[in-house]
Amino acid sequence: MSEHLLFLTGKLAEKQLHRILEKMQPDFTYTVHQLGVKVAALMTTDMILRRLKDTFGANRIIIPGRCRGDVDALAKALDMPVERGPEELKDLPVYFGKAAHQYDLSRYSVKIFAEIVDAPNISVEEILSRANYYKQNGADVIDIGCLPSTDFPHMEEAIKALKQCGFAVSIDSLNSDDLLRGGKAGVDYMLSLHENTLWIADEVAATPILIPETHEDLASLDRAIKIMRDKNRAFIVDPILDPIHFGFTQSIVRYHEVRKNHPGIEIMMGVGNITELTHADTVGMNALLLGICSELNINQILATEVSRHACRAVKEADKARRILFAAKEQDTLPKHIDSGLMSLHETSPFPYPQDEIKELASQITDPSYRIQTSVEGVHIFNRDGLHTATDPFDLYPQLAVENDPGHAFYLGVELARAEIAWQLGKRFNQDQPLDWGCAVDTAEQTVDLHSFKPAGTTLTKK
Repeated sequence: MSEHLLFLTGKLAEKQLHRILEKMQPDFTYTVHQLGVKVAALMTTDMILRRLKDTFGANRIIIPGRCRGDVDALAKALDMPVERGPEELKDLPVYFGKAAHQYDLSRYSVKIFAEIVDAPNISVEEILSRANYYKQNGADVIDIGCLPSTDFPHMEEAIKALKQCGFAVSIDSLNSDDLLRGGKAGVDYMLSLHENTLWIADEVAATPILIPETHEDLASLDRAIKIMRDKNRAFIVDPILDPIHFGFTQSIVRYHEVRKNHPGIEIMMGVGNITELTHADTVGMNALLLGICSELNINQILATEVSRHACRAVKEADKARRILFAAKEQDTLPKHIDSGLMSLHETSPFPYPQDEIKELASQITDPSYRIQTSVEGVHIFNRDGLHTATDPFDLYPQLAVENDPGHAFYLGVELARAEIAWQLGKRFNQDQPLDWGCAVDTAEQTVDLHSFKPAGTTLTKK
């Protein structure tokens, strides 16, 4: 027996909702009920409870995405499931597609080693602070980076403090003394040993990360692998990822060759040589590099956040590893699983064409401004008319807000957001921050403009 859904909507959106549902040809039956409110976005759960007299035999109720109020309380009062639909009607097909294909992003296979590259130059308190920051962004292991020819008198104290706080810790150095000190202080991993320094692994319990004697010398790496296997010791191998134009492509080939020759070993990839040393947005780099890790079963990466342009590298890698794990598990492309890595562009930035925006504008009878975007530009409209431009400064003379600074400020902020969204091909939703995915911290996104918002400037959407 198919499910019967009840869609609640407003007068302006009723016809469009019917058209979208008809095109969807869903595997459920449905009723569309117009609740007597002109604009669906102005609906509240209290209003629904007062006005809804018949549920039309529905098993589930879908209310507008912008409906305000307590949905759980409404569901309890109506004694049936109630859920918010998407904020834009045009997203209904995607919404129901996602409902049919839920992805579990709680799981991953790749461990993130996040390196504190200048640990010798900062205090133990600062090391702990950065470790907590990295952990919050997804790091599994805190890597203590040593610096050449730099004293690190508080190394043991830092490692002890991290371990007492429950962190897994690695030490990162090519200096034997640093590695020995770190191993004896209780680190879990040592970066990095090669064929001629394997003796260090005999002195401490830490799991070593093995590298070639030189980047191209996989024979030396093979010999180191054999030695560790003969000793029945755990180890991880890092064939070393080189920067672009300094051996990058060949280093990818090395990873592939190591995996082919050693199907079962643990491998690490140091992604920082790409994210840090390429002046391009790191979110796409992390997606691609974690895709390579997924294909080659590389279950450890070493990430850094030294350059400002790479300041979200750990967070991006965390999101990427979860998406890639879900895609691999479901044997599907890493597409339409999660939007966290879509920072600058979106797959469907303009839900309404200009003709539909004009139709909506012609039905508005109040002075509140609505702002929408389409391929043609930014549109702002109220009962007095519709204005379109690609530069918000061209709209200012039409808005009559010269004597209302609060209103002018609010419209200026919203129009600036709309212009950015139009330029980049992002989704613009009035009264909401632009969605930059994991490239922006949540705290930095949530600026409450409603405290500035003057009367007569209300959010109105289909």
